[in-house]
Amino acid sequence: MGETVDSGRARGALRSAARVGLDGLLVLGFAAAVLWLLGWMWSVIWPVVIALLITTLTWPVVRFLRSRGWSGAVAASVVTVLFLLVAAGTVTLIVVPVASQSGELVDGVVDGIQQVRQWASGPPLNIRDDQVTTALDAAVAKLQGSVGSIVNATVTGVGTVASGLVTAVLAVFLMFYFLKDGPRFLPWLSAQLPGRLATDVPVVAGRCWDTLGAFVRSQAFVGLLDAVFIGIGLWIMGVPLVLPLAVLTFVAAFVPIVGALFAGFVAVLIALVSNGPTDALIVLGIIIAVQQLEGNVFQPMLQSKGLGLHAAVVLLAVTLGGSLAGVVGSLLAVPVVAILAVIARHIRDRLTIQTPAATEE
Repeated sequence: MGETVDSGRARGALRSAARVGLDGLLVLGFAAAVLWLLGWMWSVIWPVVIALLITTLTWPVVRFLRSRGWSGAVAASVVTVLFLLVAAGTVTLIVVPVASQSGELVDGVVDGIQQVRQWASGPPLNIRDDQVTTALDAAVAKLQGSVGSIVNATVTGVGTVASGLVTAVLAVFLMFYFLKDGPRFLPWLSAQLPGRLATDVPVVAGRCWDTLGAFVRSQAFVGLLDAVFIGIGLWIMGVPLVLPLAVLTFVAAFVPIVGALFAGFVAVLIALVSNGPTDALIVLGIIIAVQQLEGNVFQPMLQSKGLGLHAAVVLLAVTLGGSLAGVVGSLLAVPVVAILAVIARHIRDRLTIQTPAATEE
């Protein structure tokens, strides 16, 4: 006996699939509109994001001072000044030792270039001096032909630096106001919203704040691990400027991928010009080992535990964010996914229907 397909069920399945597809297209269109709006307002949103990240890092100190009877304005002022002093001290720890040993580093770079040139002139490359001179002349000619592009890039870079300074100043002021008036925000928001939103939105906002704080704390801890292990490795190898390099590694950890590459490149370059190629290769191996351990073990474990996300989701979020928006996308991918997960869980809890059996249990 043959089997036939029920045409009514088939039409129903097709209609259901069409409705799901249409709903999906509407959701994607709404998401695209939101992303376009965020991009249009990015010059305002970016300082707010930076201020929120810094606020989550400094809020425990403000909370401690307020619990001891300090007013919100005084506690926020003191913590803001302390943050600026710590930031200035961090820059000083990096810049001053490097500046004091800049002469030795320049001489080391020159010696390193001469060593590479002597090595290249021997087997197996056998590059002659006239070939090197020809290559340098060609590079100079290309550089001269690209003067216009270099000038444009320089002007763009100056504009970017100026925009970055404005963003940093605005973020510091916003951080102060967030620290000062933060506890008043949720009650104010609840009073402005009607009906169920007056309860749901503040609850979701509080959970998102806790999630953002967990992200910043885990990122800081991961950066501390990188700085300690890489600093110990540099100290064992006798590389100069260990403290500035460790501080640079900690700061760079807050910028995923690019920050780690930059800090590692600086450490390997200093090891090369001061200790030679062998130690530089060893330092490179230490940095790769630590960063692989951090990126594949510590960071996913800490963030998955603190943010309620699986380690694989963390890795995929960083990869997707970097491919969509570069460094900024890598930095914000994990907290954005964690916040979306918080919102989704709250919506799911609200939509869940408690059965009588479940209620009795």
